[in-house]
Amino acid sequence: MKTLVLANQKGGVGKSAIGCQFAYYLAQQGKRVLFIDLDHQMNSSKALAKNGKVTSAELTSIALLGGQLDALPAASFVLVPGDDVLSSLERQPGEHNNYVNALKAFLEKVDGQFDVCIIDTNPNPDIRYAAALITGQFLLSPIELNQEAIDGIGGLLNHKRYGYRKIKAAINTQLELIGILPNLVEPTPFQKGNFKQLVEPFSQLMILIDPEKKRFAYIPTRTAIAEAQAEGAYLADMKKTSARDAWREIKPSFEVIAKRMALEV
Repeated sequence: MKTLVLANQKGGVGKSAIGCQFAYYLAQQGKRVLFIDLDHQMNSSKALAKNGKVTSAELTSIALLGGQLDALPAASFVLVPGDDVLSSLERQPGEHNNYVNALKAFLEKVDGQFDVCIIDTNPNPDIRYAAALITGQFLLSPIELNQEAIDGIGGLLNHKRYGYRKIKAAINTQLELIGILPNLVEPTPFQKGNFKQLVEPFSQLMILIDPEKKRFAYIPTRTAIAEAQAEGAYLADMKKTSARDAWREIKPSFEVIAKRMALEV
């Protein structure tokens, strides 16, 4: 089972939408998908629970981190939903190692049941965020094209406790950063300038789609994406022309991410 962690130390970047739509995409390709929501805001849980193809487990992610290893439903697309008290875990430092060990044990237990696990994290570096990076195999970081988000890349990489580089060097040597994925990108001069500002110093962190044309993966701003999340729908299944157009723009990025994870789709 491949494990992908979605992480950004800033909220409102559309991380949940990307996670849900990528999960739908993999499921559509015949992959057995497990989705674990570690965010107390539960945006992913709320969206996925509306989709009839997704089976919600009775086990919540806070119970999982508490050491419960209840069996998951025998389904090909399973959600372990979040819980609004997840934010309290940071205030229990004596249990932090236990949370990490519980997540690791759970992932090992379900390894043969799924092809891929997607973990959506909360937008602040705490023990939930750390547990996901410590146990994950791949890291994808959606960002917005504004100066605050661009400046925040340093936190993702170099946070003194939970930075990607520290965790990879000291704890989880197999964690691979797939890259940063600009989201909510608009075709405006301001955004184009921000995209250029992002590419110049961080090109090695971008996800390359077309090496010859130097095209990088990004997710455009499209109302159809927000509509899909509100409906709990897979964008590619929606009948609206706007949804089909948005999916054509997004699909190449998802294909490259899946390939980087060595998932045959």
